[in-house]
Order: sequence, then C-alpha cells, then structure tokens
Amino acid sequence: MEVTWGETRVVLVLGDITEQDTEAIVNAANSSLLGGGGVDGAIHRAAGPKLHEECLAIRARQGGCPTGEAVITSGGNLRARYVIHAVGPIWHGGHAGEADLLRRAYTNSLRLAKEHGIKSIAFPSISTGAYRFPIAQAARIALSAIRAFAEANPGALAEVRMVLYSPADFRVYEDALRQELAQQAQ
Repeated sequence: MEVTWGETRVVLVLGDITEQDTEAIVNAANSSLLGGGGVDGAIHRAAGPKLHEECLAIRARQGGCPTGEAVITSGGNLRARYVIHAVGPIWHGGHAGEADLLRRAYTNSLRLAKEHGIKSIAFPSISTGAYRFPIAQAARIALSAIRAFAEANPGALAEVRMVLYSPADFRVYEDALRQELAQQAQ
C-alpha cells in the first residue's frame, strides 16, 4: 500500500529493515546506541563493527542519545549508506509524554535525512517491540509525522518506507494509513 504526500511517496512494506535498499534505514535504538534486542540488535549485527565504532564515538562526544532524538552513522555492511538511530519512548501508560516523544523520534529522523541530502529512508515501527508502545497508536503517530514532514518539506524526500516485520503489524499500519487518508479527505 502506498500514498504520495507532498512530493514524497510513502510505502508500507512487509520485510526486514536490514535488507532495504534505501539510502538510509532507521534503527529503533536505545539511548546507549550500543545495540540491544529486536531491530536494534539485528541492525548492529548486519552492519558489522564499523557501526559499533561510530556509535562509541557519538557516545564519547555526547553521552548517547536522548529519547525523542536521533543521530546518524554510516551503514557499515548494510545496503543502506546511512543508519539513523532514533530513540523512541518506553510505554508507561500514555501519561508520560510518550506520544510526543515518539513523534519527535520520527520527525528528528526525517530532519536528519533532509540535512544529509538523503532522498529515501526506511523506518521500522519504533517503540512497539520491547518498549511496548501500543502499535495502533504508534502507527497513527508515525504516519501523521511523516505526512506533516513531507507536506512541509516538498521535494526533501522522494520515498519513505515503513517496513513491518510481521503480517499482523503490516495490517495495523494499513488500517492506520486508511484512517490518515480518510482524515486528509475531510
């Protein structure tokens, strides 16, 4: 399923984020930037030691990456030239600013892509695994953040992919995209 917002093609993909051929992929990172489980661990393993070294350098320079923020490294051994490491929030019931922090993680990733002249980027579903953010809510936040950025920055990005690992997650994002389109039509 796909849509065009501004001049940006937004595509939902069922697949593995580490295999995407976009210029950048986004890592659902933790604030330490040193890898972990899920998407974060898979990206670190696929990218190899160069990614770890660059993350160590960022940690030495700024002490990690705060929740809602993003940093960029090379892609190491990945097909993608860059990895943007976005730190999403841990779900605490929805009363600790989680929605705003998640939106900021997506927006800051898109901003970094624009600043580095990156025209294609692939996102996982940030914070919906080990961080337990409810996926239906996260999907709406992700897609509305992407739409807002694409419409405010025409021509900045040619393609944004949402890469979902499971068919169930893909269906949730399809539903969220339909809702976003219905809201846009009003």
